[in-house]
Amino acid sequence: MRIKIHSVQVGRIAPLGPDAVPSGFVKQSVPYQVDVAKLGLIGDEQADLTVHGGPDKAVYGYAMQHYRTWRAEYPEHADALVPGGFGENLTVDGLVEDDVFVGDVHRIGSALVQVCQPRQPCFKLALHFHDKRLPKAMVKSGRAGWYYRVLEAGQLTAGDEVELVARPQHSFPLSRLITIINRNEATSAEIIALAAMPELAPGLRDFAQNRLRTCD
Repeated sequence: MRIKIHSVQVGRIAPLGPDAVPSGFVKQSVPYQVDVAKLGLIGDEQADLTVHGGPDKAVYGYAMQHYRTWRAEYPEHADALVPGGFGENLTVDGLVEDDVFVGDVHRIGSALVQVCQPRQPCFKLALHFHDKRLPKAMVKSGRAGWYYRVLEAGQLTAGDEVELVARPQHSFPLSRLITIINRNEATSAEIIALAAMPELAPGLRDFAQNRLRTCD
């Protein structure tokens, strides 16, 4: 199956929800070529840089295939459950969490990016949809998407193919990592591997190293 970028989204900081929380969650599809820098797509903004953005959350990818499932489960939100609806930068056609491995290097357009962690949804997801159930539902479903770090700046656009350039880790599909994080289920061997995995985002390596210390 040809893996490609279905759509590309960027967003500016704007008030979100009844309390007008500053957020870059709401994004708009762009039909033109976008520059990709070390901290993400040019024109995309994040409000709270303590938990969003940065080199290990530079570009957020989400599986286009998941939207059909979400619409079936939450038909009341069907109009908003469309590509870009979860605030992703790249809606990817042909990849889901079982197919994506920690450390995968993808060439998209002229940019080179690397999968480094899954998304952990926050309260802004609930604010966007006016539904407190959705963050917990995303965690439970495992349909979380993934963050890329940018290895080489470049340009990309909707329709570009996603080429797997390298897979340094073969033991950790993103779906397994999501289970470990959210359900606290892991073997000792898995925790040891994660603690030493250079491709994993530093915060999750710390998580694994803390687990090791706890088990000692």
